[in-house]
Amino acid sequence: MKMQNAIEAKLNDAFSASILQVENESHKHSVPPNSETHFKVTMVSPAFAGQMKVRRHQAIYKVLSEELEMAGGVHALALHLYSPEEWEASGQVAPSSPNCMGGSKVDSQSAASDVKHQNGGLS
Repeated sequence: MKMQNAIEAKLNDAFSASILQVENESHKHSVPPNSETHFKVTMVSPAFAGQMKVRRHQAIYKVLSEELEMAGGVHALALHLYSPEEWEASGQVAPSSPNCMGGSKVDSQSAASDVKHQNGGLS
């Protein structure tokens, strides 16, 4: 089963969500094509009413512990968790994800190589 499908299935089973959106944002990061390592979850559930954000996040981490702990599993998980009332007050829009600011090991090796060539072999 694909990672995104597993996340959706587990969250659907664990929460009575009126809205559940799981977006694979891996393509925005320095990972191989078709990766499933970076996800954004937007969920609206009455289970979140009266809960602090940290408790909501802990509940998600518990449900997705296998996906978060496995080698090659989920590397990043952006969580936007709302009670129905909070969702209404938010204008029913989750925040956009920022662009990836990081690089990969290949990028840093290329940059080091470029500096070496620019300095005539001296770095």
